[in-house]
Amino acid sequence: MALAGRDAAHLAKRRREEAQPRPPAALPRQRRGITPQMRGRYPDYDVLSEASHWDEATRSVVLARVADVPALRFFSEAEATTLRAFCDLVMAQDSEPRIPVVELVDAKFAAGKLDGFRYADMPEDPQTWRLVAVHLDASARADGHAGFAAAPERARMELVERFARGELDWPLPVSRAWSVVMRAVLAAFYSHPWAWNEIGFGGPAYPRGYARLGAGQRESWEGQAAFEVDPVADTRERGVEGA
Repeated sequence: MALAGRDAAHLAKRRREEAQPRPPAALPRQRRGITPQMRGRYPDYDVLSEASHWDEATRSVVLARVADVPALRFFSEAEATTLRAFCDLVMAQDSEPRIPVVELVDAKFAAGKLDGFRYADMPEDPQTWRLVAVHLDASARADGHAGFAAAPERARMELVERFARGELDWPLPVSRAWSVVMRAVLAAFYSHPWAWNEIGFGGPAYPRGYARLGAGQRESWEGQAAFEVDPVADTRERGVEGA
């Protein structure tokens, strides 16, 4: 389960004695295909088994996200280490397999691909990412750690919560920086087929299309949920509800 967010409200609370919130114990292990950490609500679903129904261009693009993890070309190794620790934490990727979020963002920036807009009081997104890496490390060192990636999980979580709430004293608009990096994190994570398996997304519908369009209807090739616990009620009961 991913700890994702558009703002501070999507970072989980936790009891003092807890570190990062964990998925519910009853969340099934993945039996077909791959999901982050091999857990998900659709344990017998593998979107890649439907690849033969996609057109060739789409199939090549999607399969490359799994088979051809891009090498770093934009971020330095030091930046990538810090940013990887950040991305894994905000997406709750605390064990393998992990979606290579940093590598996907790096490939986008290395190719000069931007979103076509930016905040007037912010640098361009690639530079914002680099500044976030610098200041995450600086803030971690100010708290007595060797750097962000080297800090204990609890310290990293607390620092990221302060980042999400805009409470850090950085020489750039912190809330804007959070918005910039999380926009790219979420886009990269949910572009990957492993995330599609986790959420039961059917993948590309072209050229096959959909036939069962009624409420509650499911195509024969779509995933069947095996975990019906309401996530809103569950997070409240486990004490990890968003602020």
